[in-house]
Amino acid sequence: MSFGNEPVNTTCLKPMCDAIKHRGPDDAGYLVTHADSILHLTDREFSRLSPRLPVIDSDPGRKQLEQTKWNTFLGFRRLSIIDTSPKGHQPMCDHSRKIWIVFNGEIYNFKELKKELINLGHHFKSTTDTEVIIYAYKQWGIQCIEKLNGMFGLALLDLNKNKCFLARDRYGIKPLYYTQLENRVLVFGSEIKAILAYSHYRMDIDYEALLEYFTFQNIFTDRTLFKNIKLLPAGHYMEIDRGGGYTHHRYWDFNFREPETLKKEEEYVEELDRLFVQAVTRQLVSDVEVGTYLSGGMDSGSITSVAARHFPFLKTFTVGFDMHSVSGMELAFDEREKSEYMSYLFKTEHYEMVLKSGDMERILPRFTYHLEDPRVGQSYPNFFASKLAGSFVKVVLAGTGGDEAFAGYPWRYYRTASNTDFEDYIDKYYLYWQRLIPNRVIHDVFAPVWDKVSHVWTRDIFKDVFKHHPQKPTTPEEYINHSLYFESKTFMHGLLLVEDKLSMAHGLETRVPFLDNDLMDFALNMPVGLKLRNIEEAVRINENVLGRKKDQFFDKTNDGKLILRKVMERYIPEEITKLVKQGFSSPDKTWFRGDSIGFVKSKLFNPKAHIYNFLDKSAVRTLVEEHLSGEKNRRLLIWSLINFEEWCEQFNGKTGRTGCGDR
Repeated sequence: MSFGNEPVNTTCLKPMCDAIKHRGPDDAGYLVTHADSILHLTDREFSRLSPRLPVIDSDPGRKQLEQTKWNTFLGFRRLSIIDTSPKGHQPMCDHSRKIWIVFNGEIYNFKELKKELINLGHHFKSTTDTEVIIYAYKQWGIQCIEKLNGMFGLALLDLNKNKCFLARDRYGIKPLYYTQLENRVLVFGSEIKAILAYSHYRMDIDYEALLEYFTFQNIFTDRTLFKNIKLLPAGHYMEIDRGGGYTHHRYWDFNFREPETLKKEEEYVEELDRLFVQAVTRQLVSDVEVGTYLSGGMDSGSITSVAARHFPFLKTFTVGFDMHSVSGMELAFDEREKSEYMSYLFKTEHYEMVLKSGDMERILPRFTYHLEDPRVGQSYPNFFASKLAGSFVKVVLAGTGGDEAFAGYPWRYYRTASNTDFEDYIDKYYLYWQRLIPNRVIHDVFAPVWDKVSHVWTRDIFKDVFKHHPQKPTTPEEYINHSLYFESKTFMHGLLLVEDKLSMAHGLETRVPFLDNDLMDFALNMPVGLKLRNIEEAVRINENVLGRKKDQFFDKTNDGKLILRKVMERYIPEEITKLVKQGFSSPDKTWFRGDSIGFVKSKLFNPKAHIYNFLDKSAVRTLVEEHLSGEKNRRLLIWSLINFEEWCEQFNGKTGRTGCGDR
């Protein structure tokens, strides 16, 4: 979209959509507008007419092929889930053809909203949730997004007001990227690849985002590794005025807090049970087949249990790991036995995939291409899980969000339950979240580009996560609620980005019932004491009142998600509900020192590796050697370095990449 009368380069429009064809292989549509002219085209029509559409020549000295200036373009790739008929085609408009939308996601309460809108006099021509958003906007304005219970990244064009709105769901389940170019054109998309396909974007790396990533293995700000490409924050919308400019608006944020009035524990248990079943049931709405991940843990097992009541022979999916060369704690990473047991109990049609050490190497190029912007975790197993599920269904339910809502990582929160003040809390929690390169060596590692990042204080970035939190903590419970807030805004958000990119790479939609609005609102206002045990003991150990070593107390335990465990005992075996929390992770600590050591050295000990345009060879090698020798566990750092090297090869290269006009 352009500001004022700046033209849009229509030669790039189809390539931009084609760049994310994997997200929507079922259909494509385009809208081009200028002044009172509206051109709404199917994929075939656009291909036939595109030679006659106006273009911008990259050489300003040459005359444009046509004088007409088209200044708005919406393109869409569709994954048909609800109302798979042509009536679900996008871009979609209202009856007046003045309100247009492109919408990625699902709205689970759309039937209730539709009924309300019909009673208010609105008429519908489809059974889609997309059309409901259009008339919700006509009825309530952009504030309608506060009524949406679901996941979405959307662009809504209002030709009556000459405005466009970009919006993202509460939690950031669906991504939405944008950049403003020098020629006053705003380009946006569900993936960065769509923006890269626009001819006027010039590829460069964001050094500040790179420092942020190699501190936290995540990016807490709205930056990406692609310079000037931003990620619209979760719970925000952007209002774009075609007269020139845009503003951000935050419409929702997490607020974990202690309730003003306590209820009996039994009341919390019963209400949580009701809301959980309601959330899962809501997210089963679909006109195509739905499956579930079945990892062997409590969250996915409980979701599967409820879903299986609605669908006989529900399809379930598990990824396990070959353990022949694995030892130590990583032997527990393969959860196939527990998954198979629950599949037996719930009578599901179960599918498994077993990963070996070399699978990371062969999938790395495709993985990096689809992830685009590195984020949390060692997530290549998620790529295989999506590939497996996407071979059988279009929709899959996952357990993401249960840990953040109900305190699934007690060893993290215990470390910061007792503090002298808020700054003390920030110091302690910040040190814990330096997941890759500690502050003491960050200067050495970034020596080649230190002049570009020396002004960046990652502690300030960390603290800024809390800038919109309504209160400063004073009690242990309030500090723990702040930690839940932080992890929902950062760690969970990173997991959601990874899950979206890797599942949509296979034309698969992942839904997350724990992030149902009603269920989350309930969790936000629940006493911490119902989520965690031993809070008082954690405080005493932090204050050195007890003689126990902190490390012993802060090991992984099953102290978290207490009330959720009570509810889930109604759905899954008790031995599953009592398990210690375990993330979905491959045994690469062992593999990097054994089966994959040759691959690690070939990528990271190569003096001509691309990463050494940004990082110091000697400093990186020292950190990697600490892992290979068994001195430290730096599997996350090694993975991140390998992933960044592949990212440089694909996206940065030697001279950078630009959009469609230069290919």
